[in-house]
Amino acid sequence: MKFDFRPAMIAAWATALLCCAPVRAEIPRPEHPRPDFQRDTWLNLNGEWQFEIDAKADGEARGLMTGRDLSGKITVPFCPESKLSGVGVTDYMPHVWYRRMFQVPDSWNGQRVLLNFGAVDYRAKVWLNGTPIGEHAGGYVPFTFDVTDTVKGGDNELVLHVIDELRSGLQPGGKQTHGVSEGCVYTRTTGIWQTVWLEAAGAAYVREFSAVPDLDGGRVFLQASVSGPQKDARVRVRAMAEGKQVAEEIVPAVWRNTMAMLKLERVVAWEPGKPFLYDLTIETMQGDKVVDCVHSYFGLRKISIEGNRFLINGKPVFQRLILDQGFYPDGIYTAPTDEALRRDVELSMAAGFNGARLHQKVFEPRLLYWADRLGYLVWGEFPSWGINLSKPEAMVAFVDEWREALRRDRNHPAIIGWCPLNETGTEEYIAWMERLLAATQTMDPTRPFLDSSGYTHFLGETDVYDAHDYEGDPLQFRNRYNLFSLTGENPFNNNPQDPRSRYRGQPYFVSEYGGIRVRTDRDTGAGWGYGGQSLDVPTFLKRYQGLTDAQLDNPNIFGFCYTQLTDIEQEQNGVYFYDRQPKYDPAQLHAINSRPAACETQPPRIRHLKWQTVVPTSERTKQEWRYTTADPGDRWTSPDFDDASWQKGPGGFGTASTPGAIVGTEWKTNDIWIRRHFVIEKAIPALAGLRVHHDEDAQIFVNGTKVAELGGFVGGYSTFLNEELPKALRQGDNVIAIHCRQTAGGQFIDAGVDVAAESGGANR
Repeated sequence: MKFDFRPAMIAAWATALLCCAPVRAEIPRPEHPRPDFQRDTWLNLNGEWQFEIDAKADGEARGLMTGRDLSGKITVPFCPESKLSGVGVTDYMPHVWYRRMFQVPDSWNGQRVLLNFGAVDYRAKVWLNGTPIGEHAGGYVPFTFDVTDTVKGGDNELVLHVIDELRSGLQPGGKQTHGVSEGCVYTRTTGIWQTVWLEAAGAAYVREFSAVPDLDGGRVFLQASVSGPQKDARVRVRAMAEGKQVAEEIVPAVWRNTMAMLKLERVVAWEPGKPFLYDLTIETMQGDKVVDCVHSYFGLRKISIEGNRFLINGKPVFQRLILDQGFYPDGIYTAPTDEALRRDVELSMAAGFNGARLHQKVFEPRLLYWADRLGYLVWGEFPSWGINLSKPEAMVAFVDEWREALRRDRNHPAIIGWCPLNETGTEEYIAWMERLLAATQTMDPTRPFLDSSGYTHFLGETDVYDAHDYEGDPLQFRNRYNLFSLTGENPFNNNPQDPRSRYRGQPYFVSEYGGIRVRTDRDTGAGWGYGGQSLDVPTFLKRYQGLTDAQLDNPNIFGFCYTQLTDIEQEQNGVYFYDRQPKYDPAQLHAINSRPAACETQPPRIRHLKWQTVVPTSERTKQEWRYTTADPGDRWTSPDFDDASWQKGPGGFGTASTPGAIVGTEWKTNDIWIRRHFVIEKAIPALAGLRVHHDEDAQIFVNGTKVAELGGFVGGYSTFLNEELPKALRQGDNVIAIHCRQTAGGQFIDAGVDVAAESGGANR
């Protein structure tokens, strides 16, 4: 079937879909969207709205701002791409319009009327009764208009023009595809995707506040912003514990600097898996009359970093995290119900995870509410993909929306860290961006800041350090971290060739690993997982345990993050299917994940080793090897094998286009065999490491004994301890022999041998 994608045809096609689309009569998502900032007098505006796709971008010229019916209908707060919206159009829609009528309750007379939008992707222009009341840019954060002087008795007309130019590169998009859903980018979200609501506030009212807990002091500090007339206005703050008041303070209302300190009569910590929350009320008073009241809550918990230790309430808690991308098959970005949000947390905990990276999205506040209520750790992130940060206007848009996200979410005890960037490159503007985003450490000094998840860490003072590691072989995965387990130095680094991205002793975790597709009897269509294989359940569990144990056993790793909670469209590597049904008994993962971790039961293992190179690589000086690209037969690894007929050439061997390659001899065939003699003059050391850059599979032999079998590629030189290597070494003459095989993409091989002894100094 051939489609006509001219604008006129898109409009006709979309209108036809809209006119016949079923729209739900009940109010969807009826719960208050902000349990952390809630007034009793509010009105949910979710439900049926008029809707129109503006294919020609001429809606304003046609006067859609007021008095004009739109061509279709939509169920808010679901985006038009979703089934639950009743629209289900997944084409690119840069311009869409919304319209609905509402009435303000008579009981609100004399109060301020606030119009709130949870999130609208991306730029919203808003009219009320034909009057433009404001604009907002930012697809993941809330915005509010004071419409007291614009609303009227009887029917009010609310109109939105939403502009969502995702392909411009000037707005964050996260995992929203610029084209069709493919790979690890998925169906887009356009327009309103969180609750719209009205609320009544007092003449003087609290606009926002921050609550900073002090667990050791049994206190909480509050700083509130008060809008409206403040003469003789006061703010009363009360804390309740299980229905009993445990603190109260009344302070003057002072614009953005209304300060209060609550000394708690009962001090109970908020802990992972054991959450305790205090109820909080913030009342604005004129004389003795309460004119405004906000309900919220808080938890007492502290985060601290001591050396390479990440401590929660003064003790190490291994962070058993899952990657959660927050997509739903029927709602896309929006959960179908509040219960679905809670269930996602419970599904994760059922599989033995105690938290999540909330990945490439600023999640709905009610997901954070359930994390707070259930004692579930989360990292607050941002949809950094899809925006061209080399453009100054894009960088400004990014930072401005990140600032708004921090202000929205800073009071949630479940959030234990901030990370605005993901898998960044090595361009200079990334270094500038990380420096700019370091303002996060000033905006919220109570939580660690991770400059970028995976790949590059150009900000030297980033509070924690991480890597993404999808190595699928458990033995190779463990070997990669053996040296770090022993010494606490030089862990796996996604960007080892850039000294700016070096590790500086911070708390370290593997923030993405696994991503394994599990083969089941259920037909889910074409899909993929990392490593390219689909494993049956027993094989998957064995691999999962091997990869996970390597991290739980390492006293210098404070956490992991497995990819991922659910399948999403074609990316089918979730613990659960996309519809949240289990693929296997999650209790099997729970048993693997929940055992005590080394970092929880042991002190950090910090040892400074002095390394001596006995077989140098060609990183600094080209080293000569014997090599051949023809199969040398069976005995080629033996020390007495005659390799005189092989060619001589300097390392490394490969192509210059291979990332991290330092090529001395070009190698373009599928296979290469290389050999080299070296001498150990002193006694055999107890500790020895291989320094290798391989792309792809490599087998390494010393004196005829296989000491390593490496799969895939590494993208740069890295050193790992090897238990077999010291056993294979001997005093006097030794031979290292390597076979490397390339199948696709880049190709490169170079290796060396280092031996170590204790030293008072640092690693080289």
